[in-house]
Amino acid sequence: MGYFRNTIERMAVYTPGFQPRSQDVIKLNSNENPWPASPKVFEAIAKLNPLDLQRYPQSASDTFRMAASAVLAVKPENIICTNGGDDLLTICFRAFCDAERPVAYAQPTYSMFPVLASLQGCDSIEIERDRDGSLKGLVKADAALTIVCNPNAPTCDFIAIEKLADLAGKLSGVLLIDEAYVDFAEDNAIRLINDFDNVIILRSMSKGYSLAGIRFGYGIAASSLINGLMNVKDFYNVDAVAIAAATAAIQDQPHLTENVQKIIHERTRVTEQLLLMGFEVNNSQTNFILAQSSQKNAKDIHERLTRQNIYIRYFELPGLRDKLRITIGMPQQNDRLLAALSEIIG
Repeated sequence: MGYFRNTIERMAVYTPGFQPRSQDVIKLNSNENPWPASPKVFEAIAKLNPLDLQRYPQSASDTFRMAASAVLAVKPENIICTNGGDDLLTICFRAFCDAERPVAYAQPTYSMFPVLASLQGCDSIEIERDRDGSLKGLVKADAALTIVCNPNAPTCDFIAIEKLADLAGKLSGVLLIDEAYVDFAEDNAIRLINDFDNVIILRSMSKGYSLAGIRFGYGIAASSLINGLMNVKDFYNVDAVAIAAATAAIQDQPHLTENVQKIIHERTRVTEQLLLMGFEVNNSQTNFILAQSSQKNAKDIHERLTRQNIYIRYFELPGLRDKLRITIGMPQQNDRLLAALSEIIG
């Protein structure tokens, strides 16, 4: 029809994990947390009054910023709240990238990055991911915006924070460290914002805190970066219900720790069982694993599991066509998956 910009006409569309309508399925395809959010979240939502919905929400989500600053040992002005982690990514692309200012990242990684680059009309410098996380290639690219997903999705690997510090010091542009899965990892990069004014940490409440349906994320950075990003974000980008829920969730750290430990325990168990079946499994510091079978075609395994209402993720992408991404579920869900895989592998 000719209504859309050329970049929109040509862009590859991001494909989210399939969302089955039925509740009676084994859903391990979207890296959601199988355990419910803190009871304090539901208490906070129940306490909302009509005026909270009649009036616009806090523009900067200050209630959450205050609560998170106490938990994370940073200042409220070091935090920007967003409508999920993807909103922060969109804000950063709008703030730092254009036709003359590219983005760089290592593949394979989160498949939303090239989509956002297309929307913004900026070039993507895609570095092949290698054993050291491709940081040398990212240094050489020295893009306006460099993104490192750590732990990385979907490969599960984790880059030492010291290496990220070295990268930040060598870049002339901004380094965005996507820590959406960091609640399941052994370390995090928050301390880097004290030494580098070009580092932004992305966090999500979807994974560890079981709030994927709320859509709440946030960024952590030097106040100079946060102030600039505040000028780019939509004025009321986070709603009142999400602010209340996320605030209650981040204040209940014991609940987070309990759920994370359940997932780590199941992650270890599922990994051990898959190894016994002959799968190769990447060492994971996330709430999912990446598995490869030398005996069966990955796409065929995915399709056969789908016919049994067991949903995992298959990517028709370079470097991933022989692999399966499996979210860690509750023990009974994982048992169903393992039994089905055992039958398929034979």
